[in-house]
Amino acid sequence: MAGGAEKTAPLRHDLSQLRLPKRHFHALDLSRLLAAIMVLFWHYQHFFVPPVERHFNVNRAIQPWYETLGWLYNHGHTAVQYFWAVSGFVFAHVYLADANYKARFWPARVARLWPLHLLTLCLMAILQGIYVARTGTEFIYHVNDLKHFLLSIPLMQYWGWHEDQSFNGPSWSLSTEILAYLVFFLALPLLRRAPLALALPLGAALLWGMLKELPNKDVLACVGYFFLGCATYGATLKGWLRPATLLPLGLALLASAFLLKANHPAGDAATIAGTFAVLFLALAIDLNDDKGRLSFGQKLGDASYGIYLWHIPIQLALVLIIDATIGTRSVAREPWFMASYVAMAIAAGFISHSRFERPAQRAVFALWTRWKQRGEKPA
Repeated sequence: MAGGAEKTAPLRHDLSQLRLPKRHFHALDLSRLLAAIMVLFWHYQHFFVPPVERHFNVNRAIQPWYETLGWLYNHGHTAVQYFWAVSGFVFAHVYLADANYKARFWPARVARLWPLHLLTLCLMAILQGIYVARTGTEFIYHVNDLKHFLLSIPLMQYWGWHEDQSFNGPSWSLSTEILAYLVFFLALPLLRRAPLALALPLGAALLWGMLKELPNKDVLACVGYFFLGCATYGATLKGWLRPATLLPLGLALLASAFLLKANHPAGDAATIAGTFAVLFLALAIDLNDDKGRLSFGQKLGDASYGIYLWHIPIQLALVLIIDATIGTRSVAREPWFMASYVAMAIAAGFISHSRFERPAQRAVFALWTRWKQRGEKPA
């Protein structure tokens, strides 16, 4: 026993060097909430899509307070890339120094993601069925067949064999992120040896492939952003990223994002620059917050997942009610309606986290523990 302790002590010492002393990054948590709200504004245009086959171009200028909120209406979708980058940073913080990650990693992922995903998937299947019965076509996401439903259950629906987004459309980004988790899990032993040296070239290469429009560019983008988030953590561990450097770097990247967007309307390069500009600035705030003034950000950030998965079912339910009662969706042009929808989605996120997601997580972990104990019983 003494010999075993001597062998494991160096490993524990090495692993302790792979975690920043700060336990929680509350500015990053708060930024996740704001990112989820950005997606609400991007998808607000769905209210103006009539029952049509496939795509319909909406004049976004008709949306409430467009002159003030136009950037959110036009670019809110870029929050998805930010989610991926923050996930990479957080996963590096949690798992690089976790000696027991193999036992915890996948149960934690299942408990966190699947209960709400499966609930909203089934709810969207029902709501889409009602919408099709009334209009003869689907609402926004038109590939709602058995194949895509079955692929959606294990979050495999966006791995390259899909025709388009389906059912609860935003879950496509979770599907790609599962692959990022898998690559991270497999690469973790190597990442521990050189977090920055491995994550930086891998993330950069994958984003280069995305920019070059290689096959499955969305998967490449997700894994690329995720590993550049890991690289950000590795650079912070080395002391290269401190508030004194993060602030000017973040501002420079922000300026670069606007410049790139002006010269390259497609925007992928601008999104990369903007994503890491915000990540660097939020990280600078966190590293400067020694007294935990932003500790409230943790609870606010917890609602982001619920907001992200609930806002489309809420939207479709509202459309069904509007079509059955008022008969015209022009009510969505009213500021009070927009504010009500955003408030409903945010409230759903908070209620979902406390009343459904956390109890579901506990239930999943309890089942996992019982299953493990049953498997460990002697024959």
